[in-house]
Amino acid sequence: MTILTEEQTMLQDAARAWVAERAQPAALRAVRTEYAETGYDPQLYVEMVEMGWTGVVVPEEYDGFAFGYTSFGLLVEELGRTLTASPLISSALSAVTALVIGGSDKQKATLLPALVAGETVMTLAIDEGSHHAPAQIALTAQPNGTGWSLTGTKRMVCEGMAADTLIVAARTAGHPGDRHGITLFLCPVDASGITRTALRQIDSRGAALISFDGTALDAAAVLGTVNEGYALLEQILDRSRAVLAAEMLGSAVQAFETTVDYLKTRVQFGKPIGAFQALQHRATDMLAEIELTRSAVYAALQAIDEDANDIATLVSMAKALAGKTLRHIAQEMVQMHGGIGMTDEHDAGLYLKRAHAADVTFGNIAFHRERFASLAGF
Repeated sequence: MTILTEEQTMLQDAARAWVAERAQPAALRAVRTEYAETGYDPQLYVEMVEMGWTGVVVPEEYDGFAFGYTSFGLLVEELGRTLTASPLISSALSAVTALVIGGSDKQKATLLPALVAGETVMTLAIDEGSHHAPAQIALTAQPNGTGWSLTGTKRMVCEGMAADTLIVAARTAGHPGDRHGITLFLCPVDASGITRTALRQIDSRGAALISFDGTALDAAAVLGTVNEGYALLEQILDRSRAVLAAEMLGSAVQAFETTVDYLKTRVQFGKPIGAFQALQHRATDMLAEIELTRSAVYAALQAIDEDANDIATLVSMAKALAGKTLRHIAQEMVQMHGGIGMTDEHDAGLYLKRAHAADVTFGNIAFHRERFASLAGF
């Protein structure tokens, strides 16, 4: 773990205090009933904007703070502890990254300040099948006069019902599976031919099925270079994966701490159940997994900030470890809480559901193990 700067410490402390006061897991239960379609409480996101969190990785010339990805990871780790649902990663991280790396000067000047101010929400529209597969893009973008026409479907688009603009990966050449021939487009959700259908996820967060039927975009909608969007897409996804892994780390830490507290207070056979050696061993295993995951997550985030040459390898290692650790600890949380852990009234089930949903987002454990092995030359 790196030594934190004064700004990073202040950011982390502010996030920790805010979630303790405003975003406990009970807030997620309200999302299921009051904000089921969008999957988050818009007032909470307004407060995040007011605290400047949407500008953490935005360059200063576009009203941001340029604190870097490690700082963003510290922030979302605290949000992960209480399972706080928001479009922060989709909009203030993934979309911002896409614009900073691949956007034109005009696109940056127009959209980045709006993202910082919370005036717009953006998200990625990438996957089309049941599994994460960035190269398997089949949605087509055909030349249409001076612009493009999009036809196809995107599935499980995070915050797809709340976003104003989509960053759509489309095929402009080649066939599904080819890395060449992918182009990214900025697409407003009110463009012609777009149909959005809300999807209910097990973790109560918002997602959408989005269909494009001859959706017309002008030439200025292209983000980056035509046919060469895969490299840009991988950079966007790797930064999103690393930050999501930090959020998953926070969830694992809170699930572990809640479970340990229960082991200390639940009495059986005249003594706290935490006094039994078998449960102590299981708790020790969980702590070891957390520390290993923390090292991997922040190694990946620091590599991104330093523009290192092994970003992809470190990110896949971090995402795979975060997925494994959170799944394991969430399962242990349910089991060690016994009967109460099986009820909806207890938070254990919320962490288990989030573990499964977060794991499959941007590639699950199997995806990143295979990717890590390939990148490492195995």
